[in-house]
Amino acid sequence: MIDATQLGNRLRVARERRGLSQQAVADALDLPRTAVTNMESGSRAVSTLELTKLAEIYGYSAAFFLAANEEPEAEDLSVVLHRALPEMEHAPEVETAVQRLLDLYCEGAVLRRMLDQTIEQTVPNYAARMTNVGDSIRQGEAVAQEERRRVGLGNSPIRNIAEFISDQGIWTAATELPDSLSGLFVNHPTVGLAILVNRQHWPVRRHFSYSHEYAHALFDRSETVTTTRRENSSELMEKRANAFAAAFLMPPEGVAEQLAQIDKGHPSRLAQIIFDVANNSTIEAEIRARPGSQVITYQDVAVLARHFGVSFEAAVWRLKSLNHISANETEALIDQKDIGNKYIKLLGFQELLEEGAPPEASEQELRSQLMRLAIEAFRQEEISRGRLIEIGRKLAIEGDELIELAEATRPD
Repeated sequence: MIDATQLGNRLRVARERRGLSQQAVADALDLPRTAVTNMESGSRAVSTLELTKLAEIYGYSAAFFLAANEEPEAEDLSVVLHRALPEMEHAPEVETAVQRLLDLYCEGAVLRRMLDQTIEQTVPNYAARMTNVGDSIRQGEAVAQEERRRVGLGNSPIRNIAEFISDQGIWTAATELPDSLSGLFVNHPTVGLAILVNRQHWPVRRHFSYSHEYAHALFDRSETVTTTRRENSSELMEKRANAFAAAFLMPPEGVAEQLAQIDKGHPSRLAQIIFDVANNSTIEAEIRARPGSQVITYQDVAVLARHFGVSFEAAVWRLKSLNHISANETEALIDQKDIGNKYIKLLGFQELLEEGAPPEASEQELRSQLMRLAIEAFRQEEISRGRLIEIGRKLAIEGDELIELAEATRPD
């Protein structure tokens, strides 16, 4: 936490940066000008409600003014965002939605600092130089394998990628974004590591986008904001993130295991050598698969897509990249995308389809993270009832309900 003088200095600098007079701020707060003067000098306490109102006036989050070791001059994430997302200038609803999430992320970052919970040091940084497409693909696939090993995933499918990333300490949520933008990664002192994906996209696409942005968190942490959009898909860092996402969601051994489950993926001819202990010699034999039995059909692709929670098309291209199918077979299967999706739909897995209106994306992971941090900070007397209620309001949680939960953690 910061002292009253530091808080007052931040309030003064923030006001000056917005070109506001003390009288204008006083009028907005319905206070005498001397009250604002005393706030900025540190000789008058600032209430929770006043701080919330000041944050709205100055365009900062309330949590920012309370964060340790931050100065308003250095806090310019909104400027970086507008440069990275120029579409926000003509889409106020997008700007409002993005800023709301970043404000929540900032609240969480402040709570973490209060509780001495450092996250960035526990998330590996695999930054590496790339010179060509081959480098980007090799790096993406190698790190995907290493990450699976690090967290003990083995070859298992990841049913909820947002929850997985959240468990790594990275803020995750879906929000309003321009349609051409599938997601973005943010690394800034005021929020830490954060991922936002497009809530207007279908769940199966968001599943891949989360994994893609997680790659940026692992590789591209030197960037303040990294956007994933159609226009930059040819960049090496985007190709690396795509390679990571495909390999992370569909590991090579996991794909091979699933093909073996349906008796596919074997060579058409398999040589067998058996040691004959009686004659101290070997017996050689060749096992031939039934003609046509090893052909991977649209039905097999659909089963693979369902298992790993990816789209039909993503499963086809992963089979191609792992050399389970040829270029001609890939083209034929892509042409059968519609029948494959119809098969998936009949199985009852509509979330794997990219059709119709996407279902509402929840903020379950983010709410869980922030509620836990806020309640723990209240238990340790790092925040007041007023701050707890304010955080609850931002999460659309009734203040009395959150207070009840928080007070239950304290001894009688």
